[in-house]
Amino acid sequence: MPKGIRDKYQEQGVEGYYLDHGAGYENPHFAQIEQLLLQNEKRIDYRKVLDLSCGSGEVSVVLQELGFSETEACDPYTQEAYQARLGKSCYSWSFEDIVKGVLGSEYSAVICSFAMHLCPEDLLFSLTYQLFQHTELLVIITPHKRPELEKLEGVTLVFEDYALTPKGKKVRLKAYQSTFTPH
Repeated sequence: MPKGIRDKYQEQGVEGYYLDHGAGYENPHFAQIEQLLLQNEKRIDYRKVLDLSCGSGEVSVVLQELGFSETEACDPYTQEAYQARLGKSCYSWSFEDIVKGVLGSEYSAVICSFAMHLCPEDLLFSLTYQLFQHTELLVIITPHKRPELEKLEGVTLVFEDYALTPKGKKVRLKAYQSTFTPH
């Protein structure tokens, strides 16, 4: 039986896995990502999106098919796969880079698919805070219940949706807004 990505993360670590496989990475749950983005098109403003931890560009592909071309993307490991699929470059920003303040643009939404659960727990609040300095809506697509940003002070879950895999597992879309008070 072939090993899943989660098993490979355990063997190689996340960074090791993407150093070996990042150039050819493709998310096996593209159908669920597409379904969730399509069924929430009226709830999420796709005019200018940051495709955070973009992988090979699954979110960007769907948005492009919907006619939204003003998408920026970042991933510290999969720029080659993203560029091969979409013909455009992406930033190499990591979660740590974002925490340090690398973002300079404003986004109608930040969408992170299949990656935010990999953020180290001690960086999650700082990462979320930094993202909300540049967007009003943070959308997480995840095969887990994690991350549960609604447990962070200053973050509110606005809505949630899901799509089922062929095996009946849920892929969740969770949309958040900030209730951080400005300084």
